[in-house]
Amino acid sequence: MCGIGGLVALTDREPPDRGALARMLGAMHHRGPDEFGTYRDRHAGLAHARLSIIDLASGQQPMSNEDGSLWIVFNGEIFNYVELRAELVAAGHVFRTKSDTEVLVHAWEQWGEDAFDRLNGQWAIALWDAPARRLILARDRVGVRPLYYAVHDGQLVFASEVKAIFAAAPSFPRAFDPVGLDQTLTFWTAVAPRTVFAGVHELPPGHLRVYDRDGVRERAYWTPQYPADFGGSLDDATEAVRAALARATELRMLRADVDVGSYLSGGLDSSLIATLGLAAKGEGFQTFSLRFADAEYDEGEFQRLMSARLGTTHHELTVSRGDIARVFPQVIWHAERPILRTAPAPMFLLSGLVREHGIKVVLTGEGADEMFAGYDLFREGAIRRFWARAPQSTARPKLLDRLYPYLARSPVAQRAMAQRFFGQGLERWREPGFGHDLRWRTTAAVKRLLTPAMRGAGDAVAALLADLPPDFARWSALAQDQYLEVRTLLGGYLMSAQGDRMLMGNSIEGRFPFLDREVIALAGQLPPAYKLRGLDEKHVLKRVARDLIPREILTRPKQPYRAPDALAFLGDDAGWCDEVMSAELAGQAGVYEPAAVAQLWQKCKQRAAAQFSNTDNMAVVGVLSTHLVWRDLIAATPSTRVPAEIRTVIER
Repeated sequence: MCGIGGLVALTDREPPDRGALARMLGAMHHRGPDEFGTYRDRHAGLAHARLSIIDLASGQQPMSNEDGSLWIVFNGEIFNYVELRAELVAAGHVFRTKSDTEVLVHAWEQWGEDAFDRLNGQWAIALWDAPARRLILARDRVGVRPLYYAVHDGQLVFASEVKAIFAAAPSFPRAFDPVGLDQTLTFWTAVAPRTVFAGVHELPPGHLRVYDRDGVRERAYWTPQYPADFGGSLDDATEAVRAALARATELRMLRADVDVGSYLSGGLDSSLIATLGLAAKGEGFQTFSLRFADAEYDEGEFQRLMSARLGTTHHELTVSRGDIARVFPQVIWHAERPILRTAPAPMFLLSGLVREHGIKVVLTGEGADEMFAGYDLFREGAIRRFWARAPQSTARPKLLDRLYPYLARSPVAQRAMAQRFFGQGLERWREPGFGHDLRWRTTAAVKRLLTPAMRGAGDAVAALLADLPPDFARWSALAQDQYLEVRTLLGGYLMSAQGDRMLMGNSIEGRFPFLDREVIALAGQLPPAYKLRGLDEKHVLKRVARDLIPREILTRPKQPYRAPDALAFLGDDAGWCDEVMSAELAGQAGVYEPAAVAQLWQKCKQRAAAQFSNTDNMAVVGVLSTHLVWRDLIAATPSTRVPAEIRTVIER
């Protein structure tokens, strides 16, 4: 895993600046501390910070084809590169390295834009065709790896992180984008190509973008599909999913020239992946778990049970509220976006534990809930649609009692209140977005704090629902809910704020078997009832895991990963919060009303946070993180720090 960046002239101007490439690498040093490289000609400059995983000896980047006409910088891994290399050798291509990077160079020469359909992996790629003055940017199917771009002073600037764009172009005007911020306060994330930064865009997952003498064009080479055309029985599906997951895990376990470990949360998904990872490796497997000082969030009992079952060398980290507060500014610097939950902070600390034990790569269970319908949101949608078909029923809404068994303050504990809340808008049950509507509206309540200047950015939900695939109306209700989750939360938040950024903040690569190309396609082919059977989420996965993981884990109520939110910012480690929540800083940032922020923060400091509503919790985290983004990424002078090892490369 790596950091990539570059500068491409869009008008006649001087060659890209070496100093800009150096500053770009300095800003992304954490993404690839092992090696650094640059390429520069009259029209383009490329920069690469390498975390060495495959072909340690000869996989340096930027890398070219034989005659030096085509250059690449690449962040990610192509797990089927061995098979693709064999095809390319048979077609006459000659290789100088054993890297997946060189496979990409020859794949482009052989297949052009069709090459991306053949890739099974996680990637952000920039290819520079020097004779044609053509730049190709591409990103993996679900957005595991980030890629941003902006136009400034007659040149395109692109990078794995926004801070690298700001470092390369210090005069770039930095400000919040009201539309991107509005999306974040609705969906938990801006929806690509939007970001929260004005003028900075994110290449959407599954897209490629081409710049050449004719201008710029962009297209999707892949979009989520839910044909539900699997012709076999549930038993057939179980075997197919088991085989696909085993292949996906084996590829991610063995296609590395360094040791690979695994996260172990104590739930179904990570336990299954760790089991399959050990089967692929055979022995000497390390697992890593996150525990909490707050018993409400802790899953240590199940983590230790699973580790003992597998016989792994197990490491665990117990996180307190103070730990979350202590690292939160650093987390936001890496995340580069406002967030509404503190969940990324413990994940950042966990990746640090992995690094301490000399592991560079970990398998994780992310993606299972999106692909196999594991979230409470999917069960909520099923109950509400069932209830909506007989809205006068008194029995159907009682199904709500089966939601949220893990919450100390469950929203369904007060039945009358729960029925009023979940009964909203039942008449719209056939409309797109129905399954997400309550979540989106609950999150959007944070917007009550916005200043007048930041309001009126448009209707984020209407804009999203106006841009749906042609087949959307023909999909099942569950498939529609899954698509919207993938379109918004998966790439924009889970893979980014909790995934790539928290891993790469400690120079760790995450690998996600549930987001394998074949697994994604198979999950889309399964009938809805194989995934959500009644209210039994991830039904087919549980069948896959029946003889692989302990019954105690298989039958336990689902407990989503969570962390303390507003309560984390009340202790001695949160002294920085007063400044960040001050009326002065709120006035300077211009996002939230200073008086409203003061009132919210006072309520929190009076320790009323223990009785905070879900919306208040999100508001505290949202304001803190937004103000940190403003202070450290918008108002601050972009970093010009260039470590000596980077300066040496640039000046060669």
